[in-house]
Amino acid sequence: MIIEYDGAAYCGWQRQLNGVSIQQVVEDAVAQIIGEKVSIIASGRTDAGVHALNQVASFQSHSLLSVNKIFLGVNSVLPEDIVVKDLQEAPPDFNALRDAKGKVYVYRIRNQHVRPVLGRQYYWFVRFPLDLVRMREAASYLNGEHDFSCFCATGCDIKNRIRTLGSITIYQRENGMLEITVESSGFLRHMVRNIVGTLVDVGRGKLQPKDIPEIIAGRDRKKAGVAAPAYGLFLKEVKY
Repeated sequence: MIIEYDGAAYCGWQRQLNGVSIQQVVEDAVAQIIGEKVSIIASGRTDAGVHALNQVASFQSHSLLSVNKIFLGVNSVLPEDIVVKDLQEAPPDFNALRDAKGKVYVYRIRNQHVRPVLGRQYYWFVRFPLDLVRMREAASYLNGEHDFSCFCATGCDIKNRIRTLGSITIYQRENGMLEITVESSGFLRHMVRNIVGTLVDVGRGKLQPKDIPEIIAGRDRKKAGVAAPAYGLFLKEVKY
């Protein structure tokens, strides 16, 4: 399954006791169509408020319905903020989480002086002028393999925080929209949002590009920038 969703109304992808999750809604929709409870495995969790353009998920079923009937049926009962963009039969041993080789996230920032209204729930509004040259220089220090503890959410229980960041690019559109695209074989919780918040601090002049290697080496979350809001983050692609 390739799923697109607006994460604003949900507590994240994974089922939780404290709210409605995207996993819960999609599982219930599939069960309603095929008459069988399923456990849907996604390529990875997205946090509360985070969106997905192309989340990949998989499930096993004994249903005799055709793939197309399941596809059309599920979309007919899903809410307007979730849609299955594609549904295909996969090899029996395919697992959306285990088989994923990497992910690409994009973070959107609207950088202008006056607060915009339309689309505000899908980007971070930053009124302070941002120096893209400095931000790109800072981003260059993040490429490669590092211990990204300084960009990991406080309280995260993951012991191994070494990750390889394949690329990070900052692109400016004509309407003042910045898109920060980050690709890696694996991410820590809040890693992209914390990286973006730090790059914004560099763009504003609160941090220097040359501070990034020291921040990484220090492995201290408090030394990095604030976490960028969840609503500006999109899971863009999953690679297999």
